[in-house]
Amino acid sequence: MKIALVGATGMVGTEMLKVLDDSSLKIDEIIPVTSHKSVGKEIRFQGKSFKAMDLDSAIERDADIAIFSAGGDISRVWAPKFAAKGITVIDNSSAWRMDPTKKLVVPEINASELTGKDKIIANPNCSTIQMVLALKPLHDNFGIKRLVISTYQSVSGTGIKAVEQMQAEESGSSSVERVYHHPIHRNCIPHCDSFEENGYTKEEMKLVNETRKILGDSAINITATAVRVPVDGGHSESINVELRNEFDLIEVRRLIAQMPGVVIQDEPDENVYPMPYYAKGRDEVFVGRLRRDESQSNTLNMWVVSDNLRKGAATNAVQIAEYLVNKGVLTH
Repeated sequence: MKIALVGATGMVGTEMLKVLDDSSLKIDEIIPVTSHKSVGKEIRFQGKSFKAMDLDSAIERDADIAIFSAGGDISRVWAPKFAAKGITVIDNSSAWRMDPTKKLVVPEINASELTGKDKIIANPNCSTIQMVLALKPLHDNFGIKRLVISTYQSVSGTGIKAVEQMQAEESGSSSVERVYHHPIHRNCIPHCDSFEENGYTKEEMKLVNETRKILGDSAINITATAVRVPVDGGHSESINVELRNEFDLIEVRRLIAQMPGVVIQDEPDENVYPMPYYAKGRDEVFVGRLRRDESQSNTLNMWVVSDNLRKGAATNAVQIAEYLVNKGVLTH
């Protein structure tokens, strides 16, 4: 088993190595792919050392799976080239998510749709992954009519330079490159990704479009506001869910708790609710503050938290790879 990791030294790539190390995959060789400036760098994995290489060299190494975490521009050019050689690509960028010919996969929800013919598989946006895991049992049992989403997203979702900006501002230094237009330390910035013509950001529209695709329902009305907050690990979401049918809150809790990969933390009297501080480094999606919306019928509120680098990116991608291998779907 040979796995190419494109973007091996980035924040997601570094996390990916940890998740792969803990996975059920029996990996003989990691093929680390980096930018030209990092070619030759030694990458340690499972007690062995592997030298980083460029994409031209990596594609000739005949990997079984290539996991891309290097941005949409690289994925759009190189994923088809890897796929043409029979290598299955799991792509973390937004390049293929809304392509109608590509599967957008959260394994607990729709991995069963994958076949050996799927050579480019899209990993959803981090905020979408954690949300749809909590929503899937509600949609299956009651039908979702409308979602109003507010996200509180970690700076790690922007990348290492954003983390460095926050740390520099925290220490009073001004020597690092500023990634955001405004200070992030002691601040909230309602601006995740670039703005589109409709006034929403790309991040907000990902929540709209990807959710509909994964849940297989284009009729769900969705609106979102995405905010960057001074947290370095974990995205949080306040979600108002209007259902098509009446529900019992005890049943809602039971259904969500039964969803694989989801943990209920909902004991407000004991100060128990999901928080990114405790979700960091974990693979689960945590759900709490479950309560009825008393302003209208068939509606509830929930608070959803997960580590955006783990289940929001690396863990989900590796789980896709595990499914392909364990179910015998992988072809090469």
